[in-house]
Order: sequence, then structure tokens, then C-alpha cells
Amino acid sequence: MPIDRTPFLRAAGALFLALAGALPMAGHAAAVDDAVAELQRDWEVIRYQTPASEREKRFEALAAKARRVSEAFPGRSEPLVWEGIIVSSHAGEKGGLGALGLVKQAKALYEQAIRIDGNVLEGSAYNSLGVLYDKVPGWPVGFGDKAKAGELLRQALAINPRGIDPNFFYAEYLAGTKHPEQAIPYLERALQAPDRPGRQVADTGRREEARVLLEKLRSK
Repeated sequence: MPIDRTPFLRAAGALFLALAGALPMAGHAAAVDDAVAELQRDWEVIRYQTPASEREKRFEALAAKARRVSEAFPGRSEPLVWEGIIVSSHAGEKGGLGALGLVKQAKALYEQAIRIDGNVLEGSAYNSLGVLYDKVPGWPVGFGDKAKAGELLRQALAINPRGIDPNFFYAEYLAGTKHPEQAIPYLERALQAPDRPGRQVADTGRREEARVLLEKLRSK
């Protein structure tokens, strides 16, 4: 008796169509990851391996590159987070009142990323926005708000409790709000944080910052 292969062929065809439909999405996701990884590497080189006198111009150029990446992948929060980090870093190098426009731009980028998906990159948007609220002057000069900063930094810690960045920046916040004894355990956690794949330069630099702050707090 001949075997009816029609159901099998139909199932195989449906599977092929499903896989074919998934391929562009997989390729799109890979392209986002690659573009974000390149922004990360460029930022690390400027932040930790470039002379201070050259950083402002380098960050300005990298911010333009990050804007193109964000525009190329609308609806994805990862490029927006990294664009915000780069713009914030540019503001830090620029300094003074001239940096206020940049920090407001970075704030809007983080907020946009959070509206899409605040959990991506292990909550980095919450962490980075918290740092802005911590470091930017308050009203009437800027939007700085220590209470809001603490709320956002704790939210980042809840998402990534063992991460080097959320522990370091929450410790820095505590030290800056006159709670140095509470900051020490977070610095210790930052120093013990697991390595991030492909982030050796950033991890090495951040650990050194944590070590310096820890020694300073312990010497008081």
C-alpha cells in the first residue's frame, strides 16, 4: 500500500517557512549585538587607554557613530543605552555649563531605552541614569536628585546584584551622600565581581577605580 507523504511534506514546508522567517530576525539581532560590541570596545579604548587631552574629541566622534547605530536599529534599547553612556562620557570630559545639554541628551536616551526594555544589558540604563541624577547639579542649574539617584541605582542592583558597575556606582553614591561605611561592602563586591566576556579593559579599569575609592574610605 503506497504511503501518503502529503502530511509530512506539508509539515516540512511549514517548518521551512518558519525557519526562513526567523533567519532575518536572527541576523538583525546579531547585527545589533555586533554594533553594540564595537561601541563598547571603542568607548573602553577612549575611557581607559587614551590621553585625557584627546578624550573629548574622541567621545564626540564616537557619539556621532552611536547615533547612527541607534537610528539603524529603531526599537532596540541596547544602542540607546550605549549612545547615552558615550554622550555622558563626552559631557564628563567637556565639563562646565557646556556639558548640561549633553547630560540632558543622555538622560533622554536612557529614558527611551527604559521605555523599550529597561532590563537589557543587565539593567545598565537604570544604572547609568542613576549616575546622572547623582552627579548632575540640582535645580535650578540641572536635574540632579540624590533620592532619585539612589532609587535608580538600587533598581540596577536588583537586576544585576553581582555586577561590577552597579556595585561600584552605588558605593560611589553612598560615599558621596556621607555614608562611607555602607559603601565599603559594595566596593568589595565590585572587586569580586565576575569577569564580563569581552570587557577585560573596562573591568580592569573599573576595578582600579574601586580599589582606589576603597583605600580612600578605609583610610578615613
